[in-house]
Amino acid sequence: MGLGGATRKLQKVADMGEELYSRINELREQILEVRETVQETNERVAAVENRLDGQTAILEALAEKEGLDVDELLTEVAIEEAEEPEGSDPSEGAGTIPDAEGDAEGDAE
Repeated sequence: MGLGGATRKLQKVADMGEELYSRINELREQILEVRETVQETNERVAAVENRLDGQTAILEALAEKEGLDVDELLTEVAIEEAEEPEGSDPSEGAGTIPDAEGDAEGDAE
């Protein structure tokens, strides 16, 4: 009986080894897919950043042509955003968007 029990234990260990090997291969494939996705995402982000840099340069040139100080405008926006949560009602800014959408829906009817 001792030999039969050892055989069953060895078979169980072999089955577990095969299952682990299968799981490791699945994980390896998943990791490769994640790496590919990350690489594609990095390439897309780089392309978006390049476009954004170009658009920023164009906007700054237009602002300069119109006599606007870009740094001053950005500072004003940053100050307004920083003050908004503390001193203003969050629904104030949101009130203008639904009105515009409401008007657009009314025109469509």
